[in-house]
Amino acid sequence: MAKEPKAPKSPKTPKVKETDPTKMSRSRQIVETYRMSKEHDPRLGLWMLGAFVVFGAIGFALVFLAFGGPGTFGLVIAILIGVLMGVLGTMIVFSRRAQRAAYHRLDGRVGGGAQALTMLRRGWNVEQMVGFTKQQDMVHRVVGPPGIVLVGEGNAHRLRALMVSERKKHERVAFATPIHEVVVGNDEGQVPLPKLVRHVQKLGRQVKPAEITDILQRLKALDAQRPRIPLPRGPVPTSMKGMRGNMRGR
Repeated sequence: MAKEPKAPKSPKTPKVKETDPTKMSRSRQIVETYRMSKEHDPRLGLWMLGAFVVFGAIGFALVFLAFGGPGTFGLVIAILIGVLMGVLGTMIVFSRRAQRAAYHRLDGRVGGGAQALTMLRRGWNVEQMVGFTKQQDMVHRVVGPPGIVLVGEGNAHRLRALMVSERKKHERVAFATPIHEVVVGNDEGQVPLPKLVRHVQKLGRQVKPAEITDILQRLKALDAQRPRIPLPRGPVPTSMKGMRGNMRGR
C-alpha cells in the first residue's frame, strides 16, 4: 500500500527582535546599551576591564591587609571582596561612559533635549512639547524644586517668540511661581545637551514639595487646551530610560 505524501511544512515565521526597552529583560537592556555605546566609544570594553582590575585590586588589598596576612579564610574573603569591588567599578565606568555615548547620539536630533530630561530623578515632572512650531522648534516644561523650567530646543530666533508666549501662559496660571528659561544648544548663552540635566538641577530649591503639587494642579487646565503631537520615537530616546535605571542601580 502506497504511503500518502507528507504535507509540506509551513515556513517558520522569523522572530522579530523587541526594540522597546520596557519589554526587554534586564540582561537584554544591558547588552543593548553596551552595543549602542560601543559604536560611539570603541574603547568601552578596555575601560571596563581596567576598572575591574583596579577596583578589584584595591578591594583585595584592603581586605587582605585588614585580616592581618595570609590565611585560607582571609584569602577567600579578600578574593570575594575584590571580585565584588571589581564588578562595582566596572558598572560605574559603564554607566558613566554609556551615558556620555547616549548624549552624543541625542545631540542634534529632534527631541534630544526632551529625552535627556528623562534622566531627572524623582521629584521632577517633565512634560514634553508644551509648545512647538511647524519647523520642529519646541519647548518642554520641567516642574521641580526650582519652580517651572521652560526648556527650548531648535532655532534660536524662532524660539525667542515661542518662549515668551509660553512664559506668559504659565504666568497666568502660576503667577507666584518662579519661571526659568533654558535653551539647549552650543551657542553663547545656551546650555549644551550633555550639561542640560545638571544645569536644571543647579537652578536651586525655590518651592516646597507641597507647592509643586499645587503647581501641577494649576497647570492641568492649561495643558487641557493644548494640541498634542508625538515626539519621534526610536532606539536612542527609549534607551535613556534603561540607562537611568542602570545609574540608579536598579
